[in-house]
Amino acid sequence: MRAMLCTAYGPPDSLVLRDVPRAPLGEHDVRIGVHAAGVNFPDLLIIQGLYQFKPEPPFAPGGEVAGEVLETGPAVTDFVPGDRVIGMTRWNGYAEEAVAPAHRCIAIPASADMRVAAGLALTYGTSYHALVQRASLQPGETLLVHGAAGGIGTAAIDIGQCLGARIVATGGNDQKLQAVAAHYGVEHVINYNTEPNWKDRVRALTHGRGADVICDPVGGDVFEKSLRCINWEGRLLVVGFTSGTIPSARANLILLKGCSVVGVFWGAYADRDPEGNRANLQRLFRWLDEGRLRPLIARTLPLAEAAVGLEMLARREVVGKVILTTDRYEGGHA
Repeated sequence: MRAMLCTAYGPPDSLVLRDVPRAPLGEHDVRIGVHAAGVNFPDLLIIQGLYQFKPEPPFAPGGEVAGEVLETGPAVTDFVPGDRVIGMTRWNGYAEEAVAPAHRCIAIPASADMRVAAGLALTYGTSYHALVQRASLQPGETLLVHGAAGGIGTAAIDIGQCLGARIVATGGNDQKLQAVAAHYGVEHVINYNTEPNWKDRVRALTHGRGADVICDPVGGDVFEKSLRCINWEGRLLVVGFTSGTIPSARANLILLKGCSVVGVFWGAYADRDPEGNRANLQRLFRWLDEGRLRPLIARTLPLAEAAVGLEMLARREVVGKVILTTDRYEGGHA
């Protein structure tokens, strides 16, 4: 089978498409014939040796795939060959086949497109866990979403709307924010590069109260300003640090706001509570089937062009998700 390999830590253009042996199948594993794979920010970090997990090269990046079950380990009872599934692989997803533990696989409804399913696990799984389990977002509350054009941002907006929240979205590019607003019908978008006092705008939009829940995958200066525009008993979700700067929380602001700063580590949650994670994703698929969920796919590329997708991410050109497809996928590229 073919895979896009990281043979030594480096930039996206160092990835190479090569034939590799099939990965061994463990007792509790599922082998998936990959139709599509999601491209995510952690993939960019992992090939540079900058992620919290550092697999030894050679390996393929790619933490989420969608496809059909080819083979199961002897202890697997939930799946049989031919089942449509998503698999959460951590890495080795940019390949024609991938192996994942059965507890990190979820059945895909017949109505779901493989491209859409491939992009659902990480960003939508993270955002759902963040907004539901970590923040208990309620209908009518104001949800402030930073990095709104990215994978986590668009997923948080989509899920927040399904949960009945009022959305305020921020980002650093007017064109990307307009694309988000057009796709999701978001009324209030703020460019924090051209509006350095955006925290004041958030307070004004919420009649001085501030945001009830803040989803922050950006970190840096955005995080500290978030503490200055959060409502009493608000919840500030620490999802990631795409700014490259890990911030520190000022304890006096947390005290004065009576707010919570809440860590969101979806990967650990998925391992610690696989049944809870599976229930989350099943609900997301129900929403998708009902037409309530509207994932935004920015670009679909063939597996051989994985570096192009990662470079788009690195240049912050993506609105939504980039998806890779293999020859198994029956659709096209766009």
